[in-house]
Amino acid sequence: MEATDLSVLRRLLIDALALLAADASDQTAWVDRHHVMVDEIALNFDDAFRMAGRLIEHQQIGGSVLAALREIDALFASMSGPEHMDRWTSDALSRDQGWNQVRRLARQVLIELAGGEDHPLPNIQVIR
Repeated sequence: MEATDLSVLRRLLIDALALLAADASDQTAWVDRHHVMVDEIALNFDDAFRMAGRLIEHQQIGGSVLAALREIDALFASMSGPEHMDRWTSDALSRDQGWNQVRRLARQVLIELAGGEDHPLPNIQVIR
């Protein structure tokens, strides 16, 4: 894989983490601005996490980053399912403990991966 491809994958991961690490009010504004459901935040991470395997193969991310990414993924898995629909609302972003844990982990990973947790939220193009 070329270095350019790896840098694109790294950028996608950082963008996904920036959205996860954002304050709940910023996440809510992002969801409203892009006219998407709250689960799009997790889906954005899921896409980036699934592609992160290539970064691991090429030693672009370390074990502690991978462990935290897996923990975020496990948190989202535990929040999924019809019995947890109330965890996927704008209100839940600010009050749900799972979202708070995801936010904390994402901030830690951003610091390790990108040198800080302050990154702009990604823009997305929704095709309907």
